Amino acid sequence: MRELTPEEKAQIEAMGGLDALMQRLKELLNEQKERHEGGNKWIGTGGTSPFGHGGYNPEGIRIGGEDDPDREHSAIKLWETRAYRDYDDQVELGTRNIKVALRRLRRFAREGSELELDLPDTIGATAKNAGWLDIKMVPQRHNHVKVLMLLDVGGSMDEHIRRTEELFSAARTEFKHMDFYYFHNCVYQDLWKSNRRRHAERFPTWDVLHKYMPDTKLIFVGDASMSPVEIVHSRGSIEYNNEEAGAVWLQRLIQTFPKFVWLNPEPQGLWQYRQSVQLINQIMQQRMVPLTIEGIERGMRMLSK
Repeated sequence: MRELTPEEKAQIEAMGGLDALMQRLKELLNEQKERHEGGNKWIGTGGTSPFGHGGYNPEGIRIGGEDDPDREHSAIKLWETRAYRDYDDQVELGTRNIKVALRRLRRFAREGSELELDLPDTIGATAKNAGWLDIKMVPQRHNHVKVLMLLDVGGSMDEHIRRTEELFSAARTEFKHMDFYYFHNCVYQDLWKSNRRRHAERFPTWDVLHKYMPDTKLIFVGDASMSPVEIVHSRGSIEYNNEEAGAVWLQRLIQTFPKFVWLNPEPQGLWQYRQSVQLINQIMQQRMVPLTIEGIERGMRMLSK
């Protein structure tokens, strides 16, 4: 991979927006007849052309190639077929600390028929009854917290699969009333539940907004690492043409569910170097916390207030 100095990178100018970039790609597809490497014009590898893979450009379209975690992650569109794997909610946790941290969010209330022995009341009633046993029952206690979890999957999130699966598995255990959906990089007009069927079976985000009660606790899980275009630009999604920017959908979600938090598996020390992380955190009203035990505990306290 060609290494560029900060000065060289600063000299590379954007092409004038997504529409101009797509038009230029269309022209090159008609003109180009052979492979190119290391240049600044054609679709190829390395170099500073906006099209291809393995190079650098602030507004690039990656065509083929592997999603290398050491690269810049500056592409604003991808041209490839991508397959993601569902997170496993049955994984054996290496630690119980995540469950303990999530437990801070649980709230119990009594409901239903009398199915649970009330021992203190039974002892008191029996004593008042001259020793004759007087059994007292109370409704069972149930966890009333409702949780909606939106999980980023694929791309740079592949680096964080293990920890995300541990969180997902713990949450499915701790919260009786929990539902989840997947998204990639940023939330747009559709979500999905099965990555194997994500192109055939999608759920409109509008339906999700109206399906759950406003007191539902909303938990985003993602590294928020992407091109800023994907957040603030219509048609900025890396995979398809979205009519409204991701920021619009994020705002709708947090306005509908005022109790929300974003758990980020990326080390917090790197957040300052990711423009997209700063943008998402700003939209989240600084309610982004690291996916660590301390971060989860802090996030659960935010959701409980």
